[in-house]
Amino acid sequence: MESHMLHRLSQPSAVGLCVDCSLRTLNRILHDEILNKPMETLKLAIPSGIYTLQNNLLYVALSNLDAATYQVTYQLKILTTALFSVSMLSKRLGVYQWFSLVILMTGVAFVQWPSDSQELDSKELSAGSQFVGLMAVLTACFSSGFAGVYFEKILKETKQSVWIRNIQLGFFGSIFGLMGVYIYDGELVSKNGFFQGYNRLTWIVVILQALGGLVIAAVIKYADNILKGFATSLSIILSTLISYFWLQDFVPTSVFFLGAILVITATFLYGYDPKPTGNPTKA
Repeated sequence: MESHMLHRLSQPSAVGLCVDCSLRTLNRILHDEILNKPMETLKLAIPSGIYTLQNNLLYVALSNLDAATYQVTYQLKILTTALFSVSMLSKRLGVYQWFSLVILMTGVAFVQWPSDSQELDSKELSAGSQFVGLMAVLTACFSSGFAGVYFEKILKETKQSVWIRNIQLGFFGSIFGLMGVYIYDGELVSKNGFFQGYNRLTWIVVILQALGGLVIAAVIKYADNILKGFATSLSIILSTLISYFWLQDFVPTSVFFLGAILVITATFLYGYDPKPTGNPTKA
């Protein structure tokens, strides 16, 4: 009995074998799909670089514009995404769909319109150039539309899975992001470490952002960037309602309610498909 138990203990556990097998499988997949296909991997360097550039442009825009101007102007990304979808993916949009996108853009701008106190604070803090801020946010709108549609084109025209594409995108995003960190905050990082100021809440936000990125990639692959824009707009309304009912740190205004109605209207209008009225034939 004792020798039988010793023999069982000396054997590797099923869990250990399963983990080892999974790691070997993951390593083989990454080697085959990323290292052995460098041209496919390099395709993701374009949207990664554009997303990094976009984040820096938004920082410049926020530094030079008041919150209201920034929020309204940045919603142009909804239309630029539609324009790139039509030009790059040969997507067809009807009159009702274009009209719904304009309504959506207006509604999101109203929903995110700052309150009077926030507007005064932003005007006091913003002492930069309006022209520089506008150019930065307009460039960010076009870069956001192009990068999103380009990523959608890659996902839908290749056989690689969403997971592999996200790993490739994250790889180049990490490289560009680290370059930005050491350019702007290299001295602070070398002095206090890379994870200075990180706490439990910070890690929760990081994990949620990572999971959100995976969900967005799935939405882009199986739907499109335009529907993603509608989902994002509805999530803005949901988050503000949570802030009001749960966190109690947001007071909705009449402008917010108007924007929410416009967003919901645009969502239904985008899916509206008018049926042609045929002439009934008389017997």
